[in-house]
Amino acid sequence: MKLEEAIKSTRFTDEQHRATVNLLYSAYWLKSSLSVTLKECGLTLEQHNVLRILRGTHPGNMCVKEIASRIVEKSSNVPRIIDRLVAKKLVKRSQSKEDKRETLVSLTEKGIITIEKAKNEVERLTDEIVNLSSEDALLLNSLLEKMRESDKSE
Repeated sequence: MKLEEAIKSTRFTDEQHRATVNLLYSAYWLKSSLSVTLKECGLTLEQHNVLRILRGTHPGNMCVKEIASRIVEKSSNVPRIIDRLVAKKLVKRSQSKEDKRETLVSLTEKGIITIEKAKNEVERLTDEIVNLSSEDALLLNSLLEKMRESDKSE
């Protein structure tokens, strides 16, 4: 669907303005679609992101600060997300032997099963709605990274 049809507007200052609005609209569209799919797995986007990060270090563990540095939405409250994942028995907490102030987090068996199910559902959804060839996806990735080159926050 064309952006102008979706937002019922054709007024853009220039192509950069249109691209910015298009990117924001598309990001929200994709986020909404993913949220519905992940809800069926009993997860929020933020919880999925934390589980996905932990899967990358499994069977090891990771400190909360490191998880927070890798999460997609930097404004997320990682300790609160972890609290909810602990309540669902998807992750477990332990205290670091080196630094007693540091909390370590790792996946449980239930967490591993849940993140694998979610991974499969996200891949299915992505295949279904992201209508890009590998070449188009490569170009899009390159353009998005080019756009963020001026980001000094990293």
